[in-house]
Amino acid sequence: MTVKHLVALLRDRTGLGTSAPTMLAGGSSFAHVFGAVLLLLLVVEAVTGAALAAFYSPSTTDAWASVAYIHGQVPLGWFVRGLHFHAGSAIVIVAGIHLVQTAVWGAYKKPRELTWWLGIVLLLLVLGFAITGYILRWDQAAYWANHVEVNIAASTPILGDTIKSAALGGNDYGNLTLTRFYALHVIVLPAIVGLVTFAHVWLARRHGPTPIWAKHHTPAPRWPDQSIKDAVAMAACMALLLGFVVSRHGADLSAPADPTAAYDARPLWYFRWLFELRELAGSWERFAALVAPAIVAGFLVALPLIDTSDRRAPQARAPFVGGVIGLIALIGAMTLASFHKDADDPELAKREQAATQRADKALALAAKYGVPVTGGQDVFQTATMWKERTIFETRCKGCHDAASKDRKGPIIGPGHGNRAWLAAFIKQPNSEPFWGKTKLAHEDGAMKPFDSLPQADLDAVVEAIYAESGASDVDKPKATAGLKVYKSACDDCHSREEDTGGSGGPGLYGFGSRPYWAHFIGNPTSPIHMGAKGEMPRFDGPGALTPAERDAVAGYLVWLRTATQQDVEALDPL
Repeated sequence: MTVKHLVALLRDRTGLGTSAPTMLAGGSSFAHVFGAVLLLLLVVEAVTGAALAAFYSPSTTDAWASVAYIHGQVPLGWFVRGLHFHAGSAIVIVAGIHLVQTAVWGAYKKPRELTWWLGIVLLLLVLGFAITGYILRWDQAAYWANHVEVNIAASTPILGDTIKSAALGGNDYGNLTLTRFYALHVIVLPAIVGLVTFAHVWLARRHGPTPIWAKHHTPAPRWPDQSIKDAVAMAACMALLLGFVVSRHGADLSAPADPTAAYDARPLWYFRWLFELRELAGSWERFAALVAPAIVAGFLVALPLIDTSDRRAPQARAPFVGGVIGLIALIGAMTLASFHKDADDPELAKREQAATQRADKALALAAKYGVPVTGGQDVFQTATMWKERTIFETRCKGCHDAASKDRKGPIIGPGHGNRAWLAAFIKQPNSEPFWGKTKLAHEDGAMKPFDSLPQADLDAVVEAIYAESGASDVDKPKATAGLKVYKSACDDCHSREEDTGGSGGPGLYGFGSRPYWAHFIGNPTSPIHMGAKGEMPRFDGPGALTPAERDAVAGYLVWLRTATQQDVEALDPL
C-alpha cells in the first residue's frame, strides 16, 4: 500500500479535510438520539462525581464513613450519590440499545469502522468505571464483589499475578487498594474517556448518521429537526432517571467491609451474566469468565471486517444482525436467570435480610454517633453500652434471658434488683423466674418463701436490702426500720458484713452495687456468695472474662435496675 493510498484511507475513515454535514442524508430520527443521551449521562456522571469527591476519603478507615456521611447527613447527598450510581446503569442500558441500533443500521460499515470501534472501547471503559467505582464504597457488597473480579483477573495466564498485585497494591486489600482504584476512577479513566468520547463524537459528526436502508428518504437539517428529537430524548431519560433515584432514595449501602465476615458476593447487574456463566461452568469458572468476554468483544470488533458488503438492509445481513441481537439476548437471559435463581433461594433471602438489617443498623449508628476513627467496622461499637451488652448477650443471655430455651438461672432483665424485684424474690424465691430452674430450689435448706410477711415489714426489709446497692433514691428512715425486720427474718442466713458470707445463704454486703456484681460474676461460688451450692461457673479464670469485662457486665446489671422494658427496646441496635 502506497503512502497515497494510506492517506486516502485515513481521510475516508476519519473525515479529515471535510466539514461536518449540516444536512442529514437519511433525515432526522429518534433512532439517532442515543449518542446525545449518552453524552448527557456522561456529563451527569462528571458533575455528580466531582461533588462526591469533595466529601470522599479513600482510605480503609474513612471510605465507608465518608459515603455514609454523604448518604445520610450531607443535604441532598443521597440524591447526588444515587444519581451518580444509577446514571452509570443508565449509560450501560443506553449504550446497549445504541450498539444494537447501530448494528441493525449497519453503522459499522465502511467508512465508519473506526467510529464503531471507538464506541466499543467506550463501552468497555464505562464497565471499567463501574469496577473501579464500586469498590470505593468499601462496604460488604463492594468488597466481596471486587474479590471475585480481582480473582478472575488474577487467573489471566502469565499476567495474572502482576494484575492482582497492581490492583491491590500489596498482598491483600488495604489503603493502597483504595487509592489505586480511586486514582483510576477519578483521574485516569475520565481522561481516557474524555479523549475517546471526543474522537468518537468528532468522527460521528464527520460521517453523519447512517441513512436507513430504505431507498427513499428525505434529507433534513440537523438543526432543528434532529436537535429537537435529541432534546426530547434527553429530557425523557433524565425524567426517568430522576424518578428512579427518588423512588429508591438514592443508592444502597451495605454494612462496612469486614474481611472476617462471610457475605454472598454478587456483582453489579450488568456483570450478572458472567456470574451465572461461572456457576454453570463449574470447575471451569475462571476459564469461562475470561474467555466469554473475549469472545463477545472479539465478535463485535471483527464485525466490520467480516461484513464487508455494501448492503445495509437487516434482512440482507441476517447472520450478522442476528448474531448481535442473539448475543445481547443471551446475555440478558443469563442475567435474568441469575436473578431468578437468587429469588428462589430461601436461605439466601434470609442471609440477605440479615445483611440488610446489619446495614440499616450501621447507617443509623453512623448518623447518630458518627464513625470511630478506627474504621467503619467499629461503628457498631458506638451503640449505647455496646461492650456491656455484647458481653452479656454472648456469655450470660443463654442462662438468664426470659426467652432462652436453655435458661438455667434467674431471669435477668429490666428492673433486675429494684424494689419490685426484691419484693417478688423474697415472697417466692424458688419460683420459676428466680431459683426455680436451679437445684437450690429443690434442696434441703432452700430459702423459704416469705409471702405471709406483712406488707409494711416486706417494704421495709426491701428498702434495707435495696440500700446496700448505694442507690441515690433510698428512703433512709424506711431502710433503718427495715434493718429490724432483717435481723429477725434474714440475719440468721445472710450477713451484711464485708467479706463475710452467711450461714445458709450469700452475704448481702453491697448487694446490687457494681463492685458486688463484678465480684459475684468472677467467682459466684465464693463463700461470701453462693458457696458450694452455686451452679454458675466462675468467670475469673483463663479464657473467661477480664476484670474490665466483668466490670462492664456489672455496670449493665446496675443500669437494668432502673431500666424499663421501653428503655431496653429504645437502646441502639447491636
